[in-house]
Amino acid sequence: MNLLKIDKITKTVTGNIQITGSKSETNRLLVLQQFYPNLKIENVSNSDDSKLMQKALANTSNEINIGHAGTAMRFLTAHFSVKENSEIILTGSHRMKNRPIKILVDALKSLGADIQYLEKEGYPPLKISGKKLTKDFVKIDGNVSSQYISALLLIAPTLKNGLQLKFKGEVTSIPYINMTLQLLSELGIQYSWENNVILIQPKSTIENKTIVVESDWSSASYYFSLLALSSNSEIMLASYKKTSLQGDAVLVDIYKQLGVDTKFKKNSIILSNQQTAIHNQQTVVLDLKSAPDIAQTIAVTCFGLGLECFLTGLHTLKIKETDRLVALKTEIEKLGGEVTITDETLYLKSSTKIKENICISTYDDHRMAMAFVPLATKVSIQIEDPNVVSKSYPTFWEDFKKITR
Repeated sequence: MNLLKIDKITKTVTGNIQITGSKSETNRLLVLQQFYPNLKIENVSNSDDSKLMQKALANTSNEINIGHAGTAMRFLTAHFSVKENSEIILTGSHRMKNRPIKILVDALKSLGADIQYLEKEGYPPLKISGKKLTKDFVKIDGNVSSQYISALLLIAPTLKNGLQLKFKGEVTSIPYINMTLQLLSELGIQYSWENNVILIQPKSTIENKTIVVESDWSSASYYFSLLALSSNSEIMLASYKKTSLQGDAVLVDIYKQLGVDTKFKKNSIILSNQQTAIHNQQTVVLDLKSAPDIAQTIAVTCFGLGLECFLTGLHTLKIKETDRLVALKTEIEKLGGEVTITDETLYLKSSTKIKENICISTYDDHRMAMAFVPLATKVSIQIEDPNVVSKSYPTFWEDFKKITR
């Protein structure tokens, strides 16, 4: 078993880090670039997911394996559905073959797509025969993964009459849907969102356009956690904007409660530790339905600070790289914590004791590896399969060493 042992950090955490572009923005733009070759993308994410997306889009064979990349599976299912005269088998890892995709496939079929399941009904692998889709109306539950919705929105302007997408029930993960809509808007594609209906206008060509991808806020979350658990520390992260398309930028407000001050400079943020801010903090209560990817980081931070926390809006975590709620409960309890979960909530009881030299299992999940690392400010810790971080942040370990040694 590949293990990384991290000794307890005893020095001040300080330094400057350049974080790769957002994989969420990158992957959306890579799909749009296929429809609009005049689009140029800068600061492209160097994550495994984005590399897999680029490779898949350049693929010339009739089978594509996207491994664990859930975003790629959803976006490519829609993309290949509208790629006329193509026939593709889209498959992935064992875990991917157990991640549901029926909601998206049903939506695409309602538009006229030709998609077949090759193994288990409702799950990859898929056989997709690309064709011209002529229908322009689709209905979908609002509380499903935003990636299903974004997959439909990305192909919408290529349809002859555009697309009218109607939501059933409450819409969750709104920031990720807004990200997709804002990127469409930057390409001159018109849209409206009124009540429970998004309307996307068709557009066959765009002007020459360059978009610089903002650095990834999800990747920044581990440094917010590190600062919250440190003292007298300061780091600079680049490149970030005060007005962000990414929902995870809510980190600034959340971690202010947890003792981290954020100052925006030109294209960067400076994080500093303000421990006095949490002296009166007893219970952290957060609804993370708009930013579920930072739930693991926040739960571990609260554990490290000895704070009680109650997190809601976590229903999408059960269908990620692993069941992240079960994984969080298992690993925090190995460290001596007490966690209660439901299908969409996590409750962490306050505790001041953290066990030393515990090996954290990562479950093929990059965020499980990185979320637990900040606990090294309190105790020595071990991370199983550390290379799993390459899915979203390949240089994480180099950057972590740079500011802690």
